[in-house]
Amino acid sequence: MRIEPVTPDLWPAVADLFSEASTDSRWCSCMYWRVRGLDFTNSTAESNRRAMSVAVEAAAADDSPAPGLVALDDTGRAIGWVAVSPRSRYERIERSTRIPKLDERLVWSVVCFVVSRRARGRGVAHALLQAAVAHARAGGAPAIEAYPADPGGRRLPAAAAYTGTLTMFKAAGFVKVAGTQSRTGGVPRVLVRRELA
Repeated sequence: MRIEPVTPDLWPAVADLFSEASTDSRWCSCMYWRVRGLDFTNSTAESNRRAMSVAVEAAAADDSPAPGLVALDDTGRAIGWVAVSPRSRYERIERSTRIPKLDERLVWSVVCFVVSRRARGRGVAHALLQAAVAHARAGGAPAIEAYPADPGGRRLPAAAAYTGTLTMFKAAGFVKVAGTQSRTGGVPRVLVRRELA
């Protein structure tokens, strides 16, 4: 497995992953956190796919950080995705009344994981998280944060675990720094952070 920032030539493989992974990722194309609530509510699967494709193209054109990383198997097929970018690129988080903004630092955020059904249980999400930390550090981030679910030992449906779990982030060196009023799958999300500088 290799993990790389998404580029325009890798985007079709990521789009294929979104299509096969789940109904939610097929429809969302990882745009949920990038736009305001009403804009997302009024979107379609096609408009979301097109918007993420535009984001990938724009990052490549102006040499800015890619909107995420893709895990590829030995055949070049995408088996995993993590959305990681400066927090300022996630309009829903920037405007959220449910997820607190701790400070004005230019932190990066990890907001979404997608893992192929055929690759689950092989550590893909954990590898993507480690790569996301390295990607943010290389991009000059002073810290990286995320908003994982905290199921409190209960089993969380896969569809509700797209932001990751608190246990996974703790294992990667993140620390819980705040609660949120946001929920997924009936359980709370928490705010975790890892210092990089």
